[in-house]
Amino acid sequence: MLVFLEKSAKKNDAPIWIAVAGKLSMSKRRKVEVNLGKIGKVVKSGTVIIPGKLLSNGKLEAKVTIAAFSASAAAKEKVAKAGGKLISIKELVAQNPKGSGVVILQ
Repeated sequence: MLVFLEKSAKKNDAPIWIAVAGKLSMSKRRKVEVNLGKIGKVVKSGTVIIPGKLLSNGKLEAKVTIAAFSASAAAKEKVAKAGGKLISIKELVAQNPKGSGVVILQ
């Protein structure tokens, strides 16, 4: 995954993928975990990337596209109920190679 992100960053001149690769390469103690409640507070619409795990605590009412390294089963259900979309980071890179309009949450 890290090599893929670094190659995509160089190929598309998009430094956002270098930042995401850096967050993914952190030690286990510093891995990113984001609850749905935080996404609901920060983002009203658009695309969010989580370089770690998406957890289900909190409410999500916005129709947001979320790209995460992994997600809990309950979080997947809540995103679907809110009308949002949960995709992998590779899918996001394929859809938006420049990373424009993407918010990194940690």
